[in-house]
Amino acid sequence: MAGHTTADYIGHHLTFLTTGQGFWNVNLDTLFFSLITGFFVLFLFYRVATKITTGVPNKFQCLVEILVEWIDGIVKENFHGNFIRYQIGPLALTVFCWVFVINAIDLIPVDFLPQFARLLGINYLRAVPSADINATLGMSIGVFFLIIFYTIKSKGLTGFAKEYTLHPFNHWIFIPVNFILEAVTLVAKPISLAFRLFGNMYAGELIFVLIAVMYMANSIVPQLLGIPLHLIWAIFHILVITLQAFIFMMLTVVYLSIAYNKTQH
Repeated sequence: MAGHTTADYIGHHLTFLTTGQGFWNVNLDTLFFSLITGFFVLFLFYRVATKITTGVPNKFQCLVEILVEWIDGIVKENFHGNFIRYQIGPLALTVFCWVFVINAIDLIPVDFLPQFARLLGINYLRAVPSADINATLGMSIGVFFLIIFYTIKSKGLTGFAKEYTLHPFNHWIFIPVNFILEAVTLVAKPISLAFRLFGNMYAGELIFVLIAVMYMANSIVPQLLGIPLHLIWAIFHILVITLQAFIFMMLTVVYLSIAYNKTQH
């Protein structure tokens, strides 16, 4: 990015590789890295499943077993219903691992992947899908439909209709009011889920870019200062990406638990 201003540098790193125009444009980099990380997570668990041993496990198998037991314990505490819990456990495990790997891309130096892409003739590249509101909304919309699915599964279509028309005021005259209140509550769940993950990861990505700008300074002082700041933020960001993956997974389990176990009206 030699010869470019600081604003050009920041703008370049915050621009997606897109195709199409208007509403129909697609962020190809978000789609690419989402699929790559998804296949990566599936491959890792496939390798563990095919090479699992009953004796002394290797370190990676031990890590996976600890992770599975930890998430299974969380699901048991929050989701009541033995048969359904066996479906929610794998879902929660997948969500946590996938979101964690997606977030972890942010730890790669900000110039590494864009410069590599430039060698391939690609001028723009943003590698962190969770820093794209389209990706986080896509994941949260999936949770939204699962909420509806498990509500219908536990209460039936009639119970689902009552859930959103006869609560909190159990009288037919308040059906429009009840529907608006419950609909707002329902829609707020995936929206808050998406914006929470997006906001934290976008802020983290932006801070990495701003620290990288310090290396472009004419004075040696900010250049040298950028090194410890980069290391400190990278270490802190490991906690951020782990926490955000946990929060997304935890809220998914809680929302589905509420949908499935909520008292019928």
